[in-house]
Amino acid sequence: MNTLVCTEPGHFSYESRPAPTPAPGQALLKIRRIGICGTDLHAFEGTQPFFNYPRVLGHELAGELVDAGGAQGFAVGEAVTFIPYFSCGTCIACRRGLPNCCTRISVCGVHVDGGMAELLAVPADLLVHGEGLSYDELALVEPLAIGAHGVRRAGVQPGEVVLVVGAGPIGLGIMEFARIAGGQVIALDINEQRLAFCREKLGVAQTLNALAPDVREQLAALTGGDMPTVVIDATGSQKAILGAFQYLAHGGRFVLVGLQKGDISFSHPEFHKREATLMSSRNATREDFEHVIRSMKQGLVNPATYITHRVGFEQVKDEFASWLDPATGVIKAMVSL
Repeated sequence: MNTLVCTEPGHFSYESRPAPTPAPGQALLKIRRIGICGTDLHAFEGTQPFFNYPRVLGHELAGELVDAGGAQGFAVGEAVTFIPYFSCGTCIACRRGLPNCCTRISVCGVHVDGGMAELLAVPADLLVHGEGLSYDELALVEPLAIGAHGVRRAGVQPGEVVLVVGAGPIGLGIMEFARIAGGQVIALDINEQRLAFCREKLGVAQTLNALAPDVREQLAALTGGDMPTVVIDATGSQKAILGAFQYLAHGGRFVLVGLQKGDISFSHPEFHKREATLMSSRNATREDFEHVIRSMKQGLVNPATYITHRVGFEQVKDEFASWLDPATGVIKAMVSL
């Protein structure tokens, strides 16, 4: 089968590899769509933590089921997606129902080879029914589930002001599910094109440019001096994360969905006097996947909005580097097989 391998930062190579033979308990998928995410882009540029080369990227996937691997209720030929976080099932996190942060987690396309290939074998117990959604929609369930999980971690309540820092694909998903939870969303980014996307496509009324010298003052004005009770970072930028501590209301929650390699430092007195909460949000759970699919079917989220670029599998090697450039206006590139 044809496979695209990231051999080292900045380099892809198409390779012919044997088609996988599913082991007991594994299902086999014919890959139909691959969404390109920030993890893939960061791996390509060499800035992704927890990453080794060579690696087959790709974990935002939709496929046709070739072999259900014994999974009950699934039919050959069905359009499906799957949860791409392979957990051990026995560690402290797994025993407490948190397989998304398993101590020995393997993320498809990060720790183990992913779906930039014609066929992929995956654990059958991680299959997710397509529920009549299209391949495009199913390939977007995982990134939206990341946002849904971050919002669930934050415990967003109706009427709360939620500041989402970063208007990339994950940030946009956070905005959608914060809205669905009843939050009043404010988007913060340095890219005016992405802020315009928030306003025009997602209906986010309040958007701020992070490069403005008076962001804190603008937030104070928008919140009657209270500041946002929830701040969620989706940038993975150390500078953005450190700067966002000043935007948090007293008694507020700061959730880190974005990931960066460096340390985080902040003023203990400023944080302490707020009795603030700082937490991370990693991956997603089946509950989040199901919430996303229900929201899609109810028309609360329109995944087609996110797809700005389309390419065939044979074009990925030549096009991929361009998606690192914000000037291309890429929100979500979708690969078809």
